[in-house]
Amino acid sequence: MIDPTIVLDLVQFREVTLDDDELMGQILTALIDDTARQIPLLEVAIREQDARKCARLAHYSKGACANVGANAVAAALEAIERQAASGSVVECGVQLAALATEVERLRQQSA
Repeated sequence: MIDPTIVLDLVQFREVTLDDDELMGQILTALIDDTARQIPLLEVAIREQDARKCARLAHYSKGACANVGANAVAAALEAIERQAASGSVVECGVQLAALATEVERLRQQSA
């Protein structure tokens, strides 16, 4: 179960990267950049009321975030995916604001 109160689970992240500081930096930068690129795509899907696209985009990044311990971002993506799957595209917009906040928190923690 993902603990959404944890921005980055450092124990999990270090385990996944074999405690390689250089690799950790590369993965975190790529993860943040990739997830940030999903936000405008999600905005379009929400504006177009395309629940399937919204769920697919959220799912795309959720697994990567969860695998490295970016829990708060993964939880926000999971909420978007769940809302989209239930057809609540309007609620996805609310969750999208939370996603943007969590991506920024992750960026700040990685600095």
